[in-house]
Amino acid sequence: MRFDILSLFPGMFEAVFTESIVGRAQQAGQVEIAIHDIRDWATDKHHITDDTPYGGGGGMVLKPEPILGALEAVLDAELIARQKATGNVEVPVVLMSAAGAPFSHAMAREFERYGRIALVCGRYEGVDERVCELAITHEISIGDYVLSGGEIPAMAIVEAVTRLVPGVLGDMRAMVEDSHANGLLEHPHYTRPATFRGLGVPEALLSGDHARIARWRRKESLRRTWERRPDLLEEAALSPADRAFLDALEEERDAGALG
Repeated sequence: MRFDILSLFPGMFEAVFTESIVGRAQQAGQVEIAIHDIRDWATDKHHITDDTPYGGGGGMVLKPEPILGALEAVLDAELIARQKATGNVEVPVVLMSAAGAPFSHAMAREFERYGRIALVCGRYEGVDERVCELAITHEISIGDYVLSGGEIPAMAIVEAVTRLVPGVLGDMRAMVEDSHANGLLEHPHYTRPATFRGLGVPEALLSGDHARIARWRRKESLRRTWERRPDLLEEAALSPADRAFLDALEEERDAGALG
């Protein structure tokens, strides 16, 4: 899996990408990350990459020439033009944007299947819209809030996609059971000691009965999703037993409200 990241602040990525799972994946040759400084494609002697917005207003806007020049050099100009002309994405060109679609686990799976993606990190008030018209295939946001730039969102996407690359995670069960991997939030976790400050571990987890443990985890995953992100249940694949459990939770809540 290869990531090409375009940024005005390439130094921000070094510490993050040399540690933990992403760092190990690079060392093992499973992931390749290339950071490109947008300023290298500025055409003037001062390497200016932003300018004031047409129509007035505060802030600065990233100029199209350096970003398009960088993308065409890194990915190939013909590929970029072909993608925009046909709508057939060969290498996703992703702009980190507060106005983008919410990033999700499903998106991470989609990106991993391509084998290569380019991430453009916006800054200031945003990026000249002609960059989107000429090169961008996806605009993505990691949440309903505003950051100073797209570098941190790009880090999040690299981490999420890297986890899905075959062989990166030693125990594939961890990937399958992660929150959002199966449409639900993950169940609670416990480890030693068995008792901590008067709080114990659920008896099911101590039983040694794998079927019982699996049932407990499924129910707690359903319960946590129902409590914290009920919107996810609308799209989750639910069995009759799952639905019966959720109905019981609803009945308990209604009974408590009446009481």
